[in-house]
Amino acid sequence: MQQHLSLVSLVVEDYDSAIHFFVSKLGFSLIEDTEIPEQNKRWVVVAPKGATETRILLAKAANDQQATRVGNQTGGRVFLFLYTDDIERDFKNYSDNGVVFTQLPTAQPYGTVAVFEDIAGNLWDLIQPV
Repeated sequence: MQQHLSLVSLVVEDYDSAIHFFVSKLGFSLIEDTEIPEQNKRWVVVAPKGATETRILLAKAANDQQATRVGNQTGGRVFLFLYTDDIERDFKNYSDNGVVFTQLPTAQPYGTVAVFEDIAGNLWDLIQPV
């Protein structure tokens, strides 16, 4: 048997703002944006350029409980880990696009890592592995 993660849900306040952040600031691809009128929601999927398996489902908070999770899906810990083949390039591009970094690129035993915030404040590791 072979398995892989297909989608990870990211709770957001607004679809269009989240799409703008991921596509315009991070350079992700918009894979799908489908209206689901009977549920009053959209099916919005983004992925890093070149990603072949795992993608992110941008899920608009549908109630007060979900709204409390926007920006704090992991209680303040790093939420997602984005691997890159060139951290200097991506750090510069993201910074130039207004992405907020809470940790500058730092050499670690496993590679070079920088920490940034997404549109809601969730923390991400940007990693260039050794």
